[in-house]
Amino acid sequence: MPEELRLGGQIRELRKIKGLTLAEMAARLGVSIGHLSQIERDRSKLQIGTLKAISDILGVHINWFFQPQPDRPPEEVEFIVRAEGRRRMSFTGLGIQEELASPNLSGPLELLVSTIEPGADSGAYSHDGAEAGYVLAGTLALWIGERRFELHEGDSFAFPSTTPHRCANPGSVVCKVLWVVTPPSY
Repeated sequence: MPEELRLGGQIRELRKIKGLTLAEMAARLGVSIGHLSQIERDRSKLQIGTLKAISDILGVHINWFFQPQPDRPPEEVEFIVRAEGRRRMSFTGLGIQEELASPNLSGPLELLVSTIEPGADSGAYSHDGAEAGYVLAGTLALWIGERRFELHEGDSFAFPSTTPHRCANPGSVVCKVLWVVTPPSY
């Protein structure tokens, strides 16, 4: 099985994206660095409680690690994501679902498709990097710093991710947005 599809490889990839060293994550988990290294290399059994703690530290739902991957030709694995093969993540209570459209998170950027239900709001946040997006459908309210913008299908945007930002769907129909984030921060 390709490394990026194994549980340990996924954990290592997300840990690096979040900027955590093996030592930092091991300390937060309460395990040794050696044990965490073995988990990331798929050389140690991973108990569900430990995986839940890992997912909490990395900011993903535990189901992130168990999403089915359709059979793909080996030559596609590093480069292509078919629509039915996107990893999905829902933010409970927020009404926002994200689909990872990038083949992995180890490259220089991350491509996401967000489905934002009417009335849903991400809340404000910031992080290193930059992002850009394209509204595929519906209406998107986008706050960049103190400024609020209303975007519609076909509109696009870009801003430094270090500026606090927030998005919401003020409309009555689902909003879909294609995001490009660099570096990956999922």
